[in-house]
Amino acid sequence: MTAVPVLETPHLRLPRLGLGTWELRGEACASAVAGAIGLGYRHLDTAEMYGNEDAVGQGIARGGVARRDLFLTSKVWWTNLLPDGIRRGAEASLRRLGTEYLDLYLVHWPAPAMDLDAVLRAMAAVKAAGQARAVGVANFPTSLLRRALESGMVPIACNQVEYHVYLSQAPLLDLCRREGIALTAYTPIAKGQVTADPVMRRIAAKHGASPIQVALAWLLAQPGVAAIPKSGRAEGQRANLEAAALRLDAEDLAAIAALPKDRRLVNPSFAPPWDR
Repeated sequence: MTAVPVLETPHLRLPRLGLGTWELRGEACASAVAGAIGLGYRHLDTAEMYGNEDAVGQGIARGGVARRDLFLTSKVWWTNLLPDGIRRGAEASLRRLGTEYLDLYLVHWPAPAMDLDAVLRAMAAVKAAGQARAVGVANFPTSLLRRALESGMVPIACNQVEYHVYLSQAPLLDLCRREGIALTAYTPIAKGQVTADPVMRRIAAKHGASPIQVALAWLLAQPGVAAIPKSGRAEGQRANLEAAALRLDAEDLAAIAALPKDRRLVNPSFAPPWDR
């Protein structure tokens, strides 16, 4: 079993490679989660919007690992960012997952007209009630994350954002590292685009690996970064775990640095301005 490195900050301790569950549903999701736990995954990511928290909970129950040994993240959807909506969202997520607490509860997306202080107060209340051991945000650009930090309402443990070899998050990473905030990368293999990239293929061949493993190894080599690739198949889950042992050299890193860094693949109509 490949050992997964652990990311420790002042606010949390999480395995740096986790299982994303977006678009997994029903029995396929439950089986994928249980299988991943059997392979050694201990970091699981879901959200109320995914519509699969019940299946994730079933997979956890089948996985045979004590709840205390898992790191479980869920998220509240942006249309529910009122104090009572956040409280109800957390309670509903816990019921569906069949757990008494989340290790991390995130604001899934910032709402265009949200009251940020009120949102953070509500997240602080979820943490104070013991429903989440840590709270944070997702899809917050640098300026919005800075505002959240300046509010002082609650410690921000994590910012989950799109991050891969084709998208720079340098200013955001700098801020997260300064403030002891974990950055969790979703869409870490750029929706599979890395598999056809000649640069990524060349690096992969050099190491006897796959382009997907190279993409994950690149993320895991960066201080303060975790990644949550999705895979419903045992072979894919196993290969992703093995990326934790892959070491890229200076030549590899230079080649990846030269790839375009402006390809944002997740940009819904309600997304915040990314360049602020």
